[in-house]
Amino acid sequence: MLESIRDSHPLVYKHFSSLPDGEKHIGRVIELDRYWEHINSEPPADAILPGESLPDGATMSGEYEIVYAGGTLGLLHAAVMAERYGHKILVIDRHVSGKSTRDWNISRGELHTLQETGLFTAEEIDSFIVRRYRTGWVEFFTDEERQKRLYMDNVLDCAVDADKLLGAAKYVVLAEERCSVLDHTTFLRCYRFPDHIVIEAAGPDGEPLFFKSQLLLDVMGILSPIAMQLNRGRSQTHVCPTVGTVSSGFEDLDYEVGEILASTENADTSNGSGRQLIWEGFPASGSEYITYLFFYDAVDSDNDKSLLGLFEAYFKKLPEYKTLSDNFRIHRPVFGIIPAYSHGGYGREREIAGDRILLLGDAASLGSPLTFCGFGSMVRNLHRLTAALDQALGADSLSRSDLEKISAYEPNVASMSNLMKYMCYDARTDTPGFVNELMNEVMIVLDDLPPRYRETMFRDEMRLDDFVTVLLKVAWRYPKVLKATYDKLGIDGSVSFLKNLAGWALSGAAKK
Repeated sequence: MLESIRDSHPLVYKHFSSLPDGEKHIGRVIELDRYWEHINSEPPADAILPGESLPDGATMSGEYEIVYAGGTLGLLHAAVMAERYGHKILVIDRHVSGKSTRDWNISRGELHTLQETGLFTAEEIDSFIVRRYRTGWVEFFTDEERQKRLYMDNVLDCAVDADKLLGAAKYVVLAEERCSVLDHTTFLRCYRFPDHIVIEAAGPDGEPLFFKSQLLLDVMGILSPIAMQLNRGRSQTHVCPTVGTVSSGFEDLDYEVGEILASTENADTSNGSGRQLIWEGFPASGSEYITYLFFYDAVDSDNDKSLLGLFEAYFKKLPEYKTLSDNFRIHRPVFGIIPAYSHGGYGREREIAGDRILLLGDAASLGSPLTFCGFGSMVRNLHRLTAALDQALGADSLSRSDLEKISAYEPNVASMSNLMKYMCYDARTDTPGFVNELMNEVMIVLDDLPPRYRETMFRDEMRLDDFVTVLLKVAWRYPKVLKATYDKLGIDGSVSFLKNLAGWALSGAAKK
């Protein structure tokens, strides 16, 4: 696979070839990039079939209460359901469960949820944190005299060793004798019966495997064929392609400060309708430092959204973001496609469930792409999601209408996600500096307000009255945003934004 990109992506080829497992990593990147083929082609073949379609002679390889398809974030949920609630579960993963292609940042307060569920002790949670920062900042490129660097505490200030955390959750699952984890086992399809569901998978050697279960939990991420079927081929409305590396050998780093969002130039208009590239920089373990490059975009834009293309831009632009010493070394790449779904009404519109099927994590696409993404959403809602599912299993309330109530949808997150649309640069409506100018004004407004405004905004915990305050102050300072709202959202989008706000108010979340 590396040889296939030697000419088309020379910088990616150069840097991935220097890694001992570069071939494996490039395979995962290319696998994720097949997502773009799926959304631009005919709807995929059905992954959910009626029970009568089960092949004759299919032999069950095991019977469980819950089968998890996907062994990354799903392991956190599975560990609680196995240990705290005593359910017999199976986790299958097409690669190796407990391994992530991204690392995670979060605040210590959010991680407390893992302690509330009884999954880990405070000491164990602290052992997953490889670095804590004194503070962090957000800054957008614009005129130097007006450019505002906004500092904030208690936001994404803990670097978490994702594989260590997931490995501990995997250990919890395997410690329960009735539970199993199967790696290199690929979900193919499922067959639904009135009182159970059968999952068909391909084992490590391609052999067919069938598992009987009361419930299937889909945590297969953005590539989930079930999510594509339930949402008629359009599982997301927006995406955030993200690439980066865990490296060492940078110069002049402050290992006590996290760079939460940082743009260094105006929009890149070299391809398609344009994209506003944004950096993140987070100190990790020892001398390691994580840098990400990403952008927000609509699924149906004409931009190159491939991870391969973005990695090429990353390696080209990295020296403009950070100074590389002669000892610069890449330890491993990090990458992913962060999903987003814009809800057009007063509540959740995306399909996340079917009879005996429930979607979680990126497969459900209910997290905010602006800050916490799938990890933050899963951690924040873990206690509620597991308790509710245990009750549903006990009552055999596993119909679509029952399961869709067990959702990580949060009205405040849905409303806040509308801000992402302003960060989706479009040359047809925006000047090259539009995103930077607008976000710089937001930073100025937040800097004039008490710290809780910035901290809750970037932790997805903002109150409705605080959110409205920020919107009004930004509109007063930067009237161009009013026209931009119409240009970027249109009449339908603007009405949807107002409906989201109304749903937030009616939900009672605004009072929390």
